[in-house]
Amino acid sequence: MESFVGKSGGNTGAAVSKEKTVILSLFCDIALWLPEIIAVIFSGSVTLFADVMKCGNEILATIFALIILLRMKKGASFTYDYGMGKFETFTRSATGVVMLVSIIIIFFNTFNRIFVPEKLQIAGMVIGVPLMIISAVIDTYLWQKNYRISLVDPSPIMEAQWRLRRAKSFADIAVLVSLVLSFAFSFVFIGYKWAVYIDPVVSFIIIGFLLIAGFREISSSLPDLFDKTLEEELQIVILKELSAFFKEYTGFYGVRSRRSGSKIYIDIFLGFDLDLKMGEVMDTSDRLKTSLEEKIPGSIVSVVPTSERSVQAGQK
Repeated sequence: MESFVGKSGGNTGAAVSKEKTVILSLFCDIALWLPEIIAVIFSGSVTLFADVMKCGNEILATIFALIILLRMKKGASFTYDYGMGKFETFTRSATGVVMLVSIIIIFFNTFNRIFVPEKLQIAGMVIGVPLMIISAVIDTYLWQKNYRISLVDPSPIMEAQWRLRRAKSFADIAVLVSLVLSFAFSFVFIGYKWAVYIDPVVSFIIIGFLLIAGFREISSSLPDLFDKTLEEELQIVILKELSAFFKEYTGFYGVRSRRSGSKIYIDIFLGFDLDLKMGEVMDTSDRLKTSLEEKIPGSIVSVVPTSERSVQAGQK
């Protein structure tokens, strides 16, 4: 009982830490996003426009993450037997699709600026440069903070959050460099006609960040949405454990597995000698379950005693 309470308390503490970090991330994103929109209007920078679109996607992803954490806090696991993992995976796919739509919009705006170049306005650049410096510092801090939380309590939400912050930090630096170079070669070192192309060229870097992030979100979430079986390495771990317990069961009738967020659900169907007592069957099942859950972090293993007749009936 004490171990259960201790474990529950640890999980609650980790959940609160995640929730606070995600709320802080969302607050910082919105606080920096609004003045950046003003900077886009005053400067006419397509790089800043691309970053505004990118930040909009990141705010959406953070809102989804916060919704999931709040649902989990309220005890959604009592409503959904397999937790909120499927919803978490779906939101990652939706975020990835929104990112790809944003890429198309940014791409057309950037190409238009290449063929019809415009000099950036100094008023917007004066707002944008200090804003990007502040944004880079905050995002780097949140990147490191989310990464540390992910190491302590791994989950798709926090992994996505720290990767998002890492990409955002590099994007902030790219936008900052673009604005500084555009300002320098347009208003300080006058006479460089090619300076008008700095802004649209750097915006392709932002497109690259969005493309990688969008592809990662979609490609990593689709297999889980369709309940793809576990990776070969984990299947080998299961088979090794079954081999170690080979003499303790009489029939092997299959393994079913699926991911739900950070959890891995594994159902193993085994046949046992009919002369064994139920206590002996349970002892074998418990030892196999404990051994597998120790070797596969985040796994929830169920050993299901069954018979060949039951398997055949289920296949009809």
